Amino acid sequence: MSDAPTSNFIRQIIDGDLNSGKHNTVVTRFPPEPNGFLHIGHAKSIVLNFGIGDDYKGATNLRFDDTNPAKEEAAFVESIKADVEWLGFAWKELRFASDYFEQIYDFAVELINTGKAYVCDLNAEEVREYRGTLTEAGKPSPYRDRSVEENLDLFQRMRDGEFDDGAKTLRAKIDMASPNMNMRDPALYRIRKGLHHHQVGDAWSIYPMYDFTHPISDAIEGITHSLCTLEFEAHRPLYDWVLDNISIDCHPQQIEFARLNLEYTVMSKRKLTQLVDEKHVSGWDDPRMPTIAGLRRRGYTPKSVRDFCHMIGVTRADSTVEMGMLEAAIRSDLEAVAPRRMAVLNPLKVVITNYPEGQIETLQGPNHPKDESMGSRELKLTREIFIDAEDFREEANKKYKRLVLGGEVRLRNAYTIRADEIVRDASGEITEIHCTYDPETLGVNPEGRKIRGVIHWVSASEGVRADVHQYDRLFTVPNPGAKGDFLSDLNPNSLKVLKDAVVEPALVAVEAGERFQFEREGYFCRDSESSSDGKPVFNQIVGLRDSWGG
Repeated sequence: MSDAPTSNFIRQIIDGDLNSGKHNTVVTRFPPEPNGFLHIGHAKSIVLNFGIGDDYKGATNLRFDDTNPAKEEAAFVESIKADVEWLGFAWKELRFASDYFEQIYDFAVELINTGKAYVCDLNAEEVREYRGTLTEAGKPSPYRDRSVEENLDLFQRMRDGEFDDGAKTLRAKIDMASPNMNMRDPALYRIRKGLHHHQVGDAWSIYPMYDFTHPISDAIEGITHSLCTLEFEAHRPLYDWVLDNISIDCHPQQIEFARLNLEYTVMSKRKLTQLVDEKHVSGWDDPRMPTIAGLRRRGYTPKSVRDFCHMIGVTRADSTVEMGMLEAAIRSDLEAVAPRRMAVLNPLKVVITNYPEGQIETLQGPNHPKDESMGSRELKLTREIFIDAEDFREEANKKYKRLVLGGEVRLRNAYTIRADEIVRDASGEITEIHCTYDPETLGVNPEGRKIRGVIHWVSASEGVRADVHQYDRLFTVPNPGAKGDFLSDLNPNSLKVLKDAVVEPALVAVEAGERFQFEREGYFCRDSESSSDGKPVFNQIVGLRDSWGG
């Protein structure tokens, strides 16, 4: 499902491969590690890989890179599957790198037999010392010239669990003087004993490294174009070396593209995990998080996320995207489809003194002012209503288009009212506005009178109390951590909870995830949970206008 497929350098490569006959079909894959929740950067890769699979009538596999059981969980597998499906995509096959562990092991044995891999006893610190630097060649491990027979024996004993973690690794024998550090005898296998793997249980004491697993998995699945972010560009020679030195027919082409960087947030899984573990946020699906789960809970639509990914495009140049682009995508989507509702976020009571006590009048409000097919809903007007405190001033200049003492405004979908009197408490705070209404103004403007504007309202007796969560940037600077600890850049005001909001009755029975435009306020979504005192909770998705400038 590609909403707006546009050409880019990857599609141009694929077009060339198809036109030349190199390939007659296209097979891609999305290969996340199940060690956390996906974020919007992964959404870019999902949209790219699945979009290409769909547009070229090929296939895209969802494959989990599950080679590190110390950090991976079955719960993350399920969350990733849910995210891909929520974005609107369907995988051809569901695979796990662990499906290929036996084949990958056999290919490692093949490399040993051809003298291209050896078991090394150096520990991690010694390996770093022997590897050299960017300006100095490395030196060979003292275990580099072990015989094939000794390497085969040691590797089997590694698999059998005879050695402790870190005691030995299997390394490729390539070039310790290579200018590419990744080619200086990289590790192919490491020992990980006593860890329960969510797919294969306790079957393995050794696990293959990503750089060894990935190309083999791609080749087994017949992937034609292996799309990776730019940090894997330096790993491409190793990707090719692995496939060139084992007996496998398929050789996918690795192509790198720029990853997504978004202002005022972080994309590192390590940092996102830290935010969750240290409870700086409420969880992986906190609406302030850049995770797909967080965006979904906040109220973003699958289409808006896909549109955003198309807007930023696919290039080889790293850049940072403004948050306003993401907001523009959801605002554009919801403008046409979100039903309108009224909610008073900071209530100020208005008593309509000439309205009959006890009367409840049923009015009609359109669900969308530009789409009659969406119908209407009932509004309940009573003697006492709430308006937003920001919609009243005792005095104001002509530019103020709301209620002023002695002035008139129209209540949305109802009558005009005039502010006649202010009621204050002992401290001088305004607690009520006494108004009168004109019963002849339902749906018509009064002749000869100046009406300042239109404001929203909710009946005091028929409205429902709700909590409204308003969100700001999660961090106070565009590039968190650029000058130190990223946690020091957290925004202490990223969440504001309004406990006294009042919403119209039509919002009471809505399902979690339903989205609305609160008239004159912005777009909001019913949260999956209620407040601690049982009230419905609505999350602010985005304002009516861009709020990210400056």
